[in-house]
Amino acid sequence: MIDIPRQEWAVALSALPAKEVKAVADSFAASCQVRDVTLPQSGLGLLTLRDGAFHEAFHLGEVPVARAHVVLRTPDGQESSGGAVLIDDRATIARAIAILDGALAGRLPGWETAAALVERGYFARAGKYAERKHILASTRVDFSLLGQADEEDGDE
Repeated sequence: MIDIPRQEWAVALSALPAKEVKAVADSFAASCQVRDVTLPQSGLGLLTLRDGAFHEAFHLGEVPVARAHVVLRTPDGQESSGGAVLIDDRATIARAIAILDGALAGRLPGWETAAALVERGYFARAGKYAERKHILASTRVDFSLLGQADEEDGDE
């Protein structure tokens, strides 16, 4: 697996189809005991930003937030903790990602499957980002040509 920081695992996993993420998480749940530290929740969170001039906080609006925190325990007693906070309204996908986070962080048996999933999600997300960047670049307007057109019109 390439060196992907842990804080990006949840984002990478959320770029993949939910069924696939849940299936791999279910396989870990079948082989480990999964205990919810807090019940998976979904709700709304207030998105707060700071303005550029006065650095005062202002509220941009509400966003859906799902979160989960689990502890995984293997039959041989190895434990690992995992969590996820997503801008999403599905608590079940947050729990699945939390399970994969814990399995990967603790390198529990079968962690390679979760690592491959994270890597695939990472590259899928990078591909979407490159596509959006290309679309944004194609909509860019060069306003410097407008000034030249005005000068040429004035010469006549």
